[in-house]
Amino acid sequence: MKFAIFGAGGIGAYLGARLADVGHEVHLIARGEHLAALRSEGLRVESVAGDTMVDLPATDDPAEIGPCDYVLFCVKGYDTRDAAADLDPLLEAETAVVSFQNGVDNERWLADAIGREHVVGGVAYVFSTIKEPGVVEHTGGPARFVYGEFDGERTARITALDDALSASRGVEAVLADDIEVELWRKFAFICAQAGMTATTRLPLGTIRDTDATWEMYRRIIDEVTAVAQERDVDLPTDVVADWIEFARDLDPESYSSLHYDLTHDKRLELDVLHGSVVRHASEVGVDVPMNEAVYAMLRPWADRAEASDEKS
Repeated sequence: MKFAIFGAGGIGAYLGARLADVGHEVHLIARGEHLAALRSEGLRVESVAGDTMVDLPATDDPAEIGPCDYVLFCVKGYDTRDAAADLDPLLEAETAVVSFQNGVDNERWLADAIGREHVVGGVAYVFSTIKEPGVVEHTGGPARFVYGEFDGERTARITALDDALSASRGVEAVLADDIEVELWRKFAFICAQAGMTATTRLPLGTIRDTDATWEMYRRIIDEVTAVAQERDVDLPTDVVADWIEFARDLDPESYSSLHYDLTHDKRLELDVLHGSVVRHASEVGVDVPMNEAVYAMLRPWADRAEASDEKS
């Protein structure tokens, strides 16, 4: 099958390499120094699940690729709307655009731009980043990818995607019964992990060892869960307990991509994380003071990074 990886960063490039290894046609969409390295040196994946090196076509122009069976959409949430406007050359009637992004709003934004019939939800659980241009480093996590049609139907295209990912080395593939539940479930965790490591600028181990800070971590999960339930998302009742137990077992030196972006003067996904919680909470009448606090503390940093990015 033919895949386009829109946003060939840590997640997208990892998946692209694994799919190429089992024989699929894969095209990478990237930019800047990373794109230049992909074109000249190929893509190298350094992974705890096994290294690989692939030489794949790479471009910053989707029109050079043409229609695909699947577009794995892996851009940062703040780029979703702009990138969605560039998807048309990749689409034909049955093309599935699978969002593997942080947040619970990206699929709606995609649907507004290209039509809901193209959009498939996805969740990625993997610690994978661009180590240097042309090199992706997968350091851990289950490399678990969850996906599904929003109506829960087992369509031919979602079954074929499941087969392709299930056959790929270093990928735990899961076809979801209810992808909206999976999106909100991860959202609850990522808001706590990202929010607390970024605002404290400290690793998870220190957060766990500080009672008041660990309680705030738990309350962030609880707040997001409450918002989801008010939006009629059928989250399991044990989500908070499950994520706290999961977080207790994580590496004490764990941070988050939000912390990385904050400490490296990069744009922040604040609006698609805690900003989104605050917006959704306001719509359904749920109080989310912990998420509001994270949003307020990081807002000046997000504004500063965005202004710097616009100047460059």
